[in-house]
Amino acid sequence: MPRNTQVWIDTQAIQHNLACVRSLAPEAKLMAVVKADAYGHRLDLCVPAMADADLLAVATLEEARAIRRLGIDQGIVLLEGVSHINDLGAVEELDLELVVHHEHQLTMIESLGYSPSHRIWIKVDTGMHRLGFSRVAAADAFARLSGLTGLDALCWLSHFAASESDPSFTAEQIQQFDAAVSDFPGEQCLANSGAILTVPDSHRDWVRAGIVLYGVSPLKDKIGTELGLVPAMRVESELIAINDVEAGESIGYGRRFTADQQMKVGVVAIGYGDGYPRAMRDGAPVLVAGQRCALVGRVSMDMITIDLSHVPEARVGDSVTLWGGALPVEEVAQWADTIPYELVCRMTRRVRYNTSL
Repeated sequence: MPRNTQVWIDTQAIQHNLACVRSLAPEAKLMAVVKADAYGHRLDLCVPAMADADLLAVATLEEARAIRRLGIDQGIVLLEGVSHINDLGAVEELDLELVVHHEHQLTMIESLGYSPSHRIWIKVDTGMHRLGFSRVAAADAFARLSGLTGLDALCWLSHFAASESDPSFTAEQIQQFDAAVSDFPGEQCLANSGAILTVPDSHRDWVRAGIVLYGVSPLKDKIGTELGLVPAMRVESELIAINDVEAGESIGYGRRFTADQQMKVGVVAIGYGDGYPRAMRDGAPVLVAGQRCALVGRVSMDMITIDLSHVPEARVGDSVTLWGGALPVEEVAQWADTIPYELVCRMTRRVRYNTSL
């Protein structure tokens, strides 16, 4: 019998969330970000539910290949572009759109003598200081790319550093972007998930929706359901043992937790080998029979231990929800001092995935 540790993906939730983004930015086209295996939700399960998106966005050629292997012919943009000239052939083969953000990428394309992509996106650094051209360099990139054969359109994009938390800096980034591109033609893409929700001035021609498509809030003080989103992921396992622990006895590696009274402790078949963070602190919530229970003791590779003292009806084999449904991933992430993005992306290959309709 297989280990009953699994992730349930609600594809209807993804369709709902995509429609929510449409309603928030009705005049803009929608770029659906599916990098990192659809934020840990699995490309093969999620991309078919995003047929209404105008464009898919990935970080790597391998992700683009995986989508094409599914028989999906939607447009795909490669957000980081390519680093090696040999990869330009794959851009043509897979019919990808290309982001160009650095001088060496310009040089590679110029050496090819034509555009490997029918549409190229020029990335402008407006304050993230990660990838992108400066204002002056962006103008030069536009001039150098404009003359290439095989190119139908040049577009513009940038990336916000703190759209979910720093409105004044976001406004500065918008000003920097406008100063860089206002004299040039081409569609614009500025808004990421946070800006879709909070900065309507950034919606422009395209919005770039990532974590919101999976029903997770990018805002620190909100959970997805409060924004009208539906969480698409539910992580479940089961109780594989229930033990009595006496007062004064410790639980787990390092003896991090010591019982201060007699306890009933459940053992759940999930650990950091499955993607449940070892950094999770005592007290982190899980659901058993719809009731909240707390993590007690350090997360190990294959198991966690939880306090079942107030759930006397719990039995071996009962389902345990680690996040999803009535237990928001945004809340659980706080117990590991991380963000929900990391939790949903970190499930490992030994966890079984299923779709729930």
